[in-house]
Amino acid sequence: QVHLVESGGGSVQTGGSLRLSCAASGYTYCTITMSWYRQAPGKEREFVSFIDRVGKSTYTDSVKGRFTISQDSAKNMLYLQMNSLKPEDTAMYYCKARVRSGSQCLGSATDAWGQGTLVTVSS
Repeated sequence: QVHLVESGGGSVQTGGSLRLSCAASGYTYCTITMSWYRQAPGKEREFVSFIDRVGKSTYTDSVKGRFTISQDSAKNMLYLQMNSLKPEDTAMYYCKARVRSGSQCLGSATDAWGQGTLVTVSS
């Protein structure tokens, strides 16, 4: 199993920046991808960004050019640098790891989620 703990959330004004961190522990060896999702009050959870084992990343359109995902595999850390924040970025941000089972990482894939970190952007 993989255990994920997010940190770095907080309250900022429009145009501000935050850096979210996600610490992974446990059976991280078979991690395929790491992702960030967010859930605004009264809305469904939505995809923000993901990064694969070789560093290829993708973003939802609303954060392109403002957010940057990165990882430090040696430290089992995932980051999300968020710049030019807008009120619509206000949400609980969650880290997700997709992990394959089995000693050779060839088994089925399952998702592990963190507990979330709250980001509030005021106008």
